[in-house]
Amino acid sequence: MERKRELTSVDLRAVAAELRAYEGAKVDKAYLYDGDLLRLRMRDFDRGRVELLVEVGEVKRAHVADPDRVPDAPGRPPNFAMQLRNRISGADFAGVEQHGFDRVLTFRFERPDGDTLVVAELFGDGNVAVLNSDREVLACLETVRLKSRTVAPGSVYEYPEARFDPLGGMEYEAFAARMEESDADIVRTLATRLNFGGDWAEELCSRAEVPYNMDISEAGEAQYRPLFRVIEELRSALAEGAFDARVYYDHEGEGEEERRVPVDVTPLPLLEREGQEAEPFETFNRALDEYFHEFEESETEPAGSQRPDFESEIAKFERIIEQQEGAIEGFDEQAEAERERAELLYARYDTVDEVIRAVRSARAEDVGWDEIADRFAEGADQGIPAAEAVVDVDGREGRVTLELDGTRVEVDPSEGVERNADLLYQEAKRVEEKKEGALAAIEDTREQLADAKRRRDEWEAEDTEQEPTANEDDREDVDWLARESIPIRRDEQWYEQFRWFHTSDGFLVIGGRDADDNEAIVKKYMERGDRFFHAQASGAPATVLKATGPSEPSREVEFPQSTLEQAAQFAVSYSAVWKAGQFAGDVYMVEPDQVTKTPEPGEYIEKGSFVIRGDRTYFEDTPVGAAVGVAAEPQTRVVGGPPAAIEEAAVTSVRIEPGQYAQNDIAKMIYRELRERFADQTFVRKVASPDRIQEFCPAGGSRIVED
Repeated sequence: MERKRELTSVDLRAVAAELRAYEGAKVDKAYLYDGDLLRLRMRDFDRGRVELLVEVGEVKRAHVADPDRVPDAPGRPPNFAMQLRNRISGADFAGVEQHGFDRVLTFRFERPDGDTLVVAELFGDGNVAVLNSDREVLACLETVRLKSRTVAPGSVYEYPEARFDPLGGMEYEAFAARMEESDADIVRTLATRLNFGGDWAEELCSRAEVPYNMDISEAGEAQYRPLFRVIEELRSALAEGAFDARVYYDHEGEGEEERRVPVDVTPLPLLEREGQEAEPFETFNRALDEYFHEFEESETEPAGSQRPDFESEIAKFERIIEQQEGAIEGFDEQAEAERERAELLYARYDTVDEVIRAVRSARAEDVGWDEIADRFAEGADQGIPAAEAVVDVDGREGRVTLELDGTRVEVDPSEGVERNADLLYQEAKRVEEKKEGALAAIEDTREQLADAKRRRDEWEAEDTEQEPTANEDDREDVDWLARESIPIRRDEQWYEQFRWFHTSDGFLVIGGRDADDNEAIVKKYMERGDRFFHAQASGAPATVLKATGPSEPSREVEFPQSTLEQAAQFAVSYSAVWKAGQFAGDVYMVEPDQVTKTPEPGEYIEKGSFVIRGDRTYFEDTPVGAAVGVAAEPQTRVVGGPPAAIEEAAVTSVRIEPGQYAQNDIAKMIYRELRERFADQTFVRKVASPDRIQEFCPAGGSRIVED
């Protein structure tokens, strides 16, 4: 059963039409998940929070999603997300356009300091490029260098060569001529020469009641006229946004294992799927959100094959409760604010009444709203108190905004002061009633949360009864790569805020990612008994080999030579040595009391830098080298660091060395390599996404070391 994984050109025409309704929404933040799912969180005046998702990986889609369905914000954002945030945070969403009839969408964002274009390529390998107003590429997920086009930072973005647009308003004669140029049958001609693709080519034939397989040499006006008519009907529906969206379903499995799975989503009902189970939606965006939400669940949780994702369900309910609690606080503030405005109307009764009477008198004389605004402005210039209180006149809504004792209050001049105040009191009461409803809703959500936790505990209790606990001796017998389902076991650790790894002897090594990390590592986490490592190069992390954990008393430890060498390799690999493309560098080691922030007289120590006093132990010509892999026990996570340590800890790993691929590109290459090695590819996507892998890749260029 083939399921839809990519949006068609027709779909994208419909998506672009609907997304224009969100023009004016303001961007809050940009997030990147798994290296191919972009999330833009926006705020719309009428709709509130808007979540725009664009995915360009194995699944290719673009649509607005229900805020309760978006994934939680990832940890440290990758460079692409940070660059995008810098460009569009606080910007206004100014629209979206489809490039011709191609599967390419261009989103425009406007900000006083410059416009930004975000181009989503929803074809082939997929890509997202961030451009300035001159179409210069500022960042991209994938670097593309072909004879026909280049997409790379610093280059001018080149769109793919535009294909013929059959929905661009062509005349019948042009349509017929294009059909006549073909030497295939009708359905193939519609699919290829008119670029509709197979599914819509068949649908158009069904709507026009034209045989699919009729050869063009046998076709004529009797077939072309009805085909042109249904194409025009499709063009009009897409241009007007007159959608009647559908999600189509099929069933798989048998008996108790049978379940409904989504197979297609379309902006309009299809004759080709007439009689098939379907659900209608008011908008195509809502249909897309429902389809891909169910699609992901059906892809990642096959019936009876793996543990339900209780953690996501629990996290969702906890997130909803947090939002509901925030809303309740907002209701209290809003109700109080409405009452304060009502009381201000009475406190400044004479001023408000004078403004209302002035507007009524002017309107009775057919004075326009713009002239009324001008009169108030003139009165303010003359120092008339009532006119000075007027800050806005909205003729479209027939309302006037006053500033009373530092608070803005909107009034309806067609009503008196008492009625305007009463309306504000009513609004306060309505908000309080909403609060009561929210309190009831939060209790329901808490019950759902408790139920999810209960079901998780019951599942895990059954697991414990049915599966014997693995011990150290039989862990090696588990073939994690061949397992079709790998349970995720994950606890965040304090050291994950830094670069880190455990040596092959079990000792923890931590290193800074930036100056702030370096300061924190030395000041807060380095203790007596630890060892401090640093590459003999600028741009190197403060690296500490821990003798004990943060909750344990510090003590002296005899570190094995293998651990010291691995810590030294870690220090040099994540330094500027790697970025310079060198394959070895010197590293020194000292005791904690030799590291100080106190400079010599006349010297200045920058943030993240330190003074080293006394003798140093050197590890000369330490080879650079790193490996990134996936560990399956005792916890499922990405691990990275010196190959000797990582290859022992990981189920499987990939070695890298200085090379030509940028940090984000090598992370995607490692992700694809690791994913192919596991039977349970969804496990890799959840625990070892490209953005998590990137955290373990040294800055600068890298390449995979072939076996």
